[in-house]
Amino acid sequence: MIPNDYLERVYSGFIGMNAGIRLGAPVEPTEWTPEMIKDVYGEVTGYLKDYKVFSADDDVNGPVFFLRALIDDAVDRELEAQDVARAWLNYSREGIGMFWWGGDGVSTEHTAYLNLLRGIPAPKSGSAETNGLVMAEQIGGQIFIDTWGWLFPNDPTKAANYAEIAASVSHDKNGLYGARFIAACIASAFSAQSIKEIIERGLEEIPADSTYTKVVRAVQGFYEKEPDDFWKCRTYLEEEWGYDKYTGVCHIIPNAGICALALYYGEGDLSRTIEIATACGWDTDCNAGNVGSIVGTLVGLAGVEDKYRKPINDVIITSSVSGYLNILDIPTFIKSLALLGYRVSGEPAPSTLVNSYKEEVFFDFLLPGSTHGFQTDFPFKAILKPNDTVGYHTPGSLEIFIDRMLMEDKVRVFYQTFYRREEFNDEKYKPTFAPKAYSGQKVSLKLFLDKYYGEEVFITPYIRNTYTKDVHELDRIELQELKWQQIEFVIPDTEGSFAQEVGFAIESPSPRSNRLFAKIYLDEFHIYGSPSYDIDFSKQVVEFLSVTPFAHHRGDWSLKDGRMVVESDTDCASFTGHYYMRDAIIRAVITPTEGHHHALVFRALGTQRYYQVGFNGKGKAALQLNNFGLQSLKTINFDWQLGESYTFEVEVRGSEIQFSVNGEKVLQHNDDTLDHGMIGFALSEAGKCMFEKVSVMP
Repeated sequence: MIPNDYLERVYSGFIGMNAGIRLGAPVEPTEWTPEMIKDVYGEVTGYLKDYKVFSADDDVNGPVFFLRALIDDAVDRELEAQDVARAWLNYSREGIGMFWWGGDGVSTEHTAYLNLLRGIPAPKSGSAETNGLVMAEQIGGQIFIDTWGWLFPNDPTKAANYAEIAASVSHDKNGLYGARFIAACIASAFSAQSIKEIIERGLEEIPADSTYTKVVRAVQGFYEKEPDDFWKCRTYLEEEWGYDKYTGVCHIIPNAGICALALYYGEGDLSRTIEIATACGWDTDCNAGNVGSIVGTLVGLAGVEDKYRKPINDVIITSSVSGYLNILDIPTFIKSLALLGYRVSGEPAPSTLVNSYKEEVFFDFLLPGSTHGFQTDFPFKAILKPNDTVGYHTPGSLEIFIDRMLMEDKVRVFYQTFYRREEFNDEKYKPTFAPKAYSGQKVSLKLFLDKYYGEEVFITPYIRNTYTKDVHELDRIELQELKWQQIEFVIPDTEGSFAQEVGFAIESPSPRSNRLFAKIYLDEFHIYGSPSYDIDFSKQVVEFLSVTPFAHHRGDWSLKDGRMVVESDTDCASFTGHYYMRDAIIRAVITPTEGHHHALVFRALGTQRYYQVGFNGKGKAALQLNNFGLQSLKTINFDWQLGESYTFEVEVRGSEIQFSVNGEKVLQHNDDTLDHGMIGFALSEAGKCMFEKVSVMP
């Protein structure tokens, strides 16, 4: 049975995981010893660094995207290892993002990815027989599997089985035991009464004579003798189970010892557990993330301290091939995960949850304490905090407390719909972004004004242009008191750039003698509808090794003279746009300069699933479907020349696909394999090409 508090427990577990990752990340490199951590930071009692935006991390990427095997392939059957392998291939860009590309035979994940490309299927792709025992037992076996534990509350065996299947793409032996153990611990944390109970249940899912079990039992024995000083246990691990005995870049066994240590000595306190895991060194973000998942699930939202939760602000950055999905709203993701949990359990999901989830941007603040990433540019005057009781249809909203607003003040409250390199402290895992909001889309929100003092209150919807940084304000609206008011507007033309913020300004003509004190509640913030926008490459830049707002998969992509240019010695592709866009007209000017295969991509779900249409050999044009291998759906004769510019236009409506070149329809076909996805460009073999004047229309 799915527990009544399932949704909230998954939410708290995911926040716990991300708090641990964020806490441990600054001291992850092996140069950071426990002694150095203590010398520089003292006792670990909070985040070690203040990030403006915490960049992507492989410990988040894996749990978020490998789970999509249940969305893309194992929809109505049991999970298979090759389903997860396909998720690896489809959502990763070769050599960048997702996980550590440390080299063939060095990085377990990189090696497994190359094995899959070589045609070695999972689980052989991650087996000790294929890669050697040391490679198969690195830490990645347990750091990508948290979500499998949340899928099966109170069913540790099922969680362990699915986690093993997922981990077998890249790992084996103790690498799989770690996956089983962590997933089983998470699944059991929904109803367990203690950390000891959780660990014992996790150990039931792995061999009693395994090295993994032995290191956990060793820590358990030490804790029972020395329960008051985790540093003594850390010294013991260094001496008996350290990196000198378990080789490779980051072996699972020493870090399993740290996870057990942090769980025992943390004694069910989430903050203390992730702090201990970080202070102990070794793979700090992985260990703190795993134990954060377990204890976060155990304690629920009440056990997550604000000092760890507030800075996250419900936003996580990832680094898949989809820039749209890379701006991850935590409550939305948790709802999608919970719906999967109900699906695999065979139980009907509550109607409240079903109605609360949408694929596009929809924030209803249903989850307690949720903020959905909203920000203000004037926190002195506008205090943002979650409200779990006031709401439009369901309890929950964002409370905006206006403190002493005067007629000369203006406060902006907004959701960030696009990110730039300048907002990050490092280049970690190279996230790329496609906007969450586009010109032509509609924005709808509900506002409720509760005024204490002051004059009238006005709000002005606006967007901020990421190229010019200018604010584009729309019509001002007076808020009515003590009633929910629906505000709707259309996102204006961004003229080849994009909206970086979508929100509203708050103003009041209140004098000093009657300053505005008020609460404004925000609920049901929704961005929806068909996009209508252009991409002007003269307004784009190269950030995180990609041309904004694209994510590149192979090839050398750059900007030149207001165009995007690609040169590649192999096949390559580039993707952008709304991940859930369906019917549309996509237009671009393409100038092939070398090679024979130059195509416009649409309805792309990743690097291995999309349609492409364009030139396909000398004197030929073709519509093709890439579904883990290209197949031609329709080929026609078309005389095209290198060095000439052509306007490609594809109109896709339901299953009907029409392709035009220079305004003349040349190809029509029906296919319903893919019904939504990104846009982009592709070369199916080595070549060079230039792209400009990209437009997307309803």
